[in-house]
Parts: sequence; structure tokens; C-alpha cells
Amino acid sequence: MAAYRSAAGFQRVLHAVKHVCFSKQRCGVIICRYSTVYDPNEKVSLIIRDFSLFLTCVIKTCKKMGIKTVAVHSDVDSSAVHVKVADEAVCVGPAPTSKSYLNMDAIMNAIKQTGAQAVHPGYGFLSENKEFAKRLAAEGVTFIGPDTHAIQAMGDKIESKLIAKAAKVNTIPGFDGVVKDAKEAVKIAGEIGYPVMIKASAGGGGKGMRIAWNDEETSDMGFFLSGHISDICANGFCWCLQVLADKHGNALWLNERECSIQRRNQKVVEEAPSTFLDPDTRRAMGEQAVSLANAVKYSSAGTVEFLVDSKKNFYFLEMNTRLQVEHPITECITGLDLVQQMIRIAKGYKLQHKQSDIPINGWAVESRVYAEDPYKSFGLPSIGRLSQYQEPLDLPNVRVDSGIQEGSDISIYYDPMISKLVTYGKTREEALKKMEDALDNYVIRGVTHNIPLLREIIVHPRFVSGVISTKFLPEVYPDGFKGHMLTAGERRELLATAAALYVAAQLRSQKFLGDLRVSVVPAESRQWELCVELDKSVHMLGVSRSGNNYTVEIDGEKVEVSGEWNLASALLPITINGKHRTLQCLLRTAAGEISLQYLGTSFKLRVLSKLAASLSKHMPEKVPEDTSSILRSPMPGSVVAVSVKPGDNVAEGQEICVIEAMKMQNSMTAAKTAKVKSVHCKAGDTVGEGDLLVELE
Repeated sequence: MAAYRSAAGFQRVLHAVKHVCFSKQRCGVIICRYSTVYDPNEKVSLIIRDFSLFLTCVIKTCKKMGIKTVAVHSDVDSSAVHVKVADEAVCVGPAPTSKSYLNMDAIMNAIKQTGAQAVHPGYGFLSENKEFAKRLAAEGVTFIGPDTHAIQAMGDKIESKLIAKAAKVNTIPGFDGVVKDAKEAVKIAGEIGYPVMIKASAGGGGKGMRIAWNDEETSDMGFFLSGHISDICANGFCWCLQVLADKHGNALWLNERECSIQRRNQKVVEEAPSTFLDPDTRRAMGEQAVSLANAVKYSSAGTVEFLVDSKKNFYFLEMNTRLQVEHPITECITGLDLVQQMIRIAKGYKLQHKQSDIPINGWAVESRVYAEDPYKSFGLPSIGRLSQYQEPLDLPNVRVDSGIQEGSDISIYYDPMISKLVTYGKTREEALKKMEDALDNYVIRGVTHNIPLLREIIVHPRFVSGVISTKFLPEVYPDGFKGHMLTAGERRELLATAAALYVAAQLRSQKFLGDLRVSVVPAESRQWELCVELDKSVHMLGVSRSGNNYTVEIDGEKVEVSGEWNLASALLPITINGKHRTLQCLLRTAAGEISLQYLGTSFKLRVLSKLAASLSKHMPEKVPEDTSSILRSPMPGSVVAVSVKPGDNVAEGQEICVIEAMKMQNSMTAAKTAKVKSVHCKAGDTVGEGDLLVELE
């Protein structure tokens, strides 16, 4: 597959992996995908812990290298894909992360039980925990990552900024100490000038960071009392520089990753390289990233994040002392396998290449596919069972890193990421077109997902032209994401497809094993008059058929639709007026209801015969619920707090309760000023999406 091809100069690196061995005993590690040759006489087993989507590709690599794997998991993950494909599995506790994946005692016991000699922490849970690294070292277990000094230095955002300054790395102007209280925060922010970024000193992953635009917002951020404040460009870019350093003082930078498309300070779409950087800025940024790594004697793969303004001035933000989710796009354009390099470094090998060896071959784009509802704050978690799941791996230059399969459960306990969808091309245009096709061919049923948002991002003219920033989503969708807005031509395409699909289904229902169900039936009709409803508008359509080709007349315009019309397939590849499209039929009922995923967005239509349409007007309509007097959960999760009781008077906008799911808290507020009639939940309850929480009078 072209997305994995390695530059010719790196073939020796891939073959050299056979010399990596901690011993001929059993050891534990998280590794990523390789294409390697291994020595069958060297027997090593490795223990695995992290997100399932990361571990599955790790295990495949280990098998190629002759390395046995041990998966650690919580009880609710006992049927996870990585558990099934690993050589061994050890349960380390119940679902809550504090009792399983963050339970150091349980993990250390698993290491002793399996005789593991090394652990790779992946990019979650204990990956940047210095205490965990210390405990491994005390037991003689190798930590596949940097030493505890580097983890501590870069984990504290205040200390890391001071170290960066000493290493002559550009830093954001701001306050380098600890903010004591909200009053001091407002004072410091006023001196710096708005907007300011307030970040927890030990925060990470985008969750410990907020932007304040005025004194009120700064004062409200009371949970950042141990944080620091920095100036920030109001409409900047976010870039990650991948670095690689060994234990012998050698360090490389592996080019940048563009990470500006974010929601809630968390990345959504990434690409490598960036459209904005020129070679000189890239080199200067890379040299500063390496300088910082050398300053803390870093030895492993790491990521240095920079904020960049419109004038290409760049400023150090933080260093992540671990592998990051989006590392595959760096692998695609450099030909290097980053996890392979981490293992070599941990064993004590020197880097086998110089900075001049690092290429930029082609372009790679990654979309983070989440079980989220993109219509709610650009993505609130969704849970459920994957009733149907099909990855677009039959397309060329497409890579999918996932840890789920059809039948897997998405729970409230962990990150809702389904997969990392990566496409590769010789040019950015080619990579984006492949991403568009991959998203159209990605089948996910049973949970709400963010493919509609991802597809809209990659085809948006502003993104295609490279004019992007960290404010992209709120600027492009100021009123929230609403899905794809159909043009007149696209609306005709959708209506015509629904009509053709309806007729194809009607014709199929008249046959059994290719023959007519009864011998005496009227001759098959070739003309139909249909009524199609879309977005409360009604369209009268004329449909004619010739084989698998349909001609649909809409408002005096003809649309030609053709295809195989395999109604049992999850995908519906068709040709509309000579243009190839891949749609998905999500729902089709006997009442004429059809849901089609078209251009990434799901559209609900209703197709009826002319007679049925004339009779449907006599059917009573369902009265919509008065949502101002009730409060329902916008997502599945657990109730953290309830602030009211029956009889209380609440004002519009007052917090009523807090729902938490997948590391995200959502404050629920009153839609109007009223008295509380009843409360249907309490702290600690588990609720589903749409469950009734509170009623108002």
C-alpha cells in the first residue's frame, strides 16, 4: 500500500529491527505497525496497555517481528479487539480508569505475572506519568519512552517554559509563575492584554487549556488556580514538530504536522506537511524543537507544539513526552516507523540516519473518527453497539488504525474515538480527494459519528485553499454545525436517487429468486409518478426506467441515475448525470421513509406514490414536545451533580445539573425562569441520551 511505502534510504532501518531484543525472556510493550524482517531464533513477548485502536496495529507489528504480546484490559474491555488478537490478556480491574488503566499496582502485578521486561505506554493514561516510569525502573522493567527527568520537566508547563527560554526557544509572552487566585488572574491578564490563554500547569490533551477574551471569562476560570497565563494570537495556527532523540545525544526533527482544526482545543483533522510553512521557517522551528529536546536530555519520540501567527512567528506551547494520535501522517511522508524507532532507542541503539536523510514525500491527511454527535457543540459523545461496521480499506492509499469491529460497544468510560482515518497522495489535492472517498465509503451504524463534520471540513473552500486556523470551526459555523447545505443541483441529485431507489425496491419486492412472485400480474411498469418530501418541501417527480438506468424529471429538469442497486449492500455506488457518487441507505421502511447519507450528511426523505401522497394528508401529525419545560440529557453519561430540588425557583441560564461522559463535563441549564416541578436523577446515576432529568412548571 502506497501509504506505507518507505523511502529507499530507510530499508536498512526496517531490517535492523531484528537485532532489537530485551532478552530471550518475556517483555511487555506497545508497538505500532512495521514491515520488517525478524530473526525467528529471538523470542520476546510484550505487554500492551492503551487505547484499543492503537494496540491492534501494535499487535500486528509484534507478530511480524516474532514478538508475543500481552494485553491488559478492564473488565468491560474483555471482548475488545486487542484482547482477542493478543497472545495473552490480563484484566487489571473494573471499568473506571482509576481502578484499571490508571491503577499502577494492578499493572505492576500484570507485569510480574507475565514476566514482562518492558512497557510502552502508548499515548494515553500513564504515558506521561513520571511515578509510573520510576516504579518500572525500580523493578528493572524498561519504559519505552523518555526518562523521568524529561517527563517531569516537560509535564510541568511552567518549568517547561523556563527550560525552553534557557534553550533559546521562542516562548509566548506571559506570566511564568503560578496564578494564586481569580483576582490575580484578572490582574495579570489585563497587563498582558486580551485574548489570553490560561493553562493548567500539569494539563494536557487540550482539556487543560482555555482562552479568555475579557475579565469576566478570566475570573470564571477558577479551576485553573494552579495554572499560568500567556498571550495568544486570536486567530493563529497550531503545529506539532515530531522529534526523535537517542541516548547518545543525537536528535532529529521529522517535519511538522498541521493541527489547527480543533474543537474544544482538541484536534479533529491533521495533515503533514503544512500549507503555510516555508523551508526556512520549518528548519528554524525544527532546530528549536531539537534544542529543547537536548536541553532535557530527551531520548525517545516526542512532540513539540508551537503556536504560529499570520506573520510566521512561532512560539513554544508545550512538549508531549509520548507518541501522539496523529503520528501516522508523519510516518507516511517520511517513511519512518516511529514506534519502531522508540523501541530501538529504548534498547540503547543510536539513530541510524541524519537530519539530511529525512524526506517530505507526498502529503498525508488524518481525520479523527469519533462516536460523537457533531450537531451538538461540534461533538458530544455517543454510545452504543456497532451494528454494522466496514472500513474503506479496499481503496488505495487509505490507512485505518482502529481497535473495534462490528459488534463492539462504545461505552461511557473511555475516549469515544473510533479510528484514525489516514489518506496519502503525491499532492495535497490527491490526499484530500482520497479522504473524501474514504469518508463516503466508511460504514458506521449503531452510534452517532462525526463523519458529516469531517467531510464538510475537507471539502470546504477555505480548508482546501489552506486558509485555516484554530478558529476555523467557530468562524465557518458560527451558529453550530448544521450538516451539508444542499445546492439546487445537489438537491435534485438526492431527490432523483431516492426516487430511483424506491422504484428499485418496489420492483425487487415483486420478484422471488429473479422470477415474478405470481404468474398472473400486470406487465411491469416503466413509468412512475412519485411524491418525494425533503425538508418539509414536496416535489412531484416523474420516473422512467430502462434496465438499471433511471431518468427522473424534477421541475422540468431531467436527472440520469444508474447503478447496480444492490439493496443488501451498505454502500450504494451510483452514477448521477455521469458523475460517480457513493451514498449509503441508512433506513428504508414500508411507509416510504428513506434516510440517505449523501455527501457525508444524513438526509431524511419520504417517497410515496401519487395515490398514497393524496391520502397521507389525512393522517394526524405528532405534536412536538415543549422543550422549554423539560431538561433531557444531551448525551449518555453519569450525573456528577444536581443543583436543584422540587419547589426551587430557577432563573433562565441557571445550572441545574452536570453530566459527565468520556472525560467531558456538560453543564445543564434552565431554558426559562420557572419553578422546579420534579427531579428525575441524582448524583451518581447513569443516564442515556434523551433521558428526562428535570421538569419545570
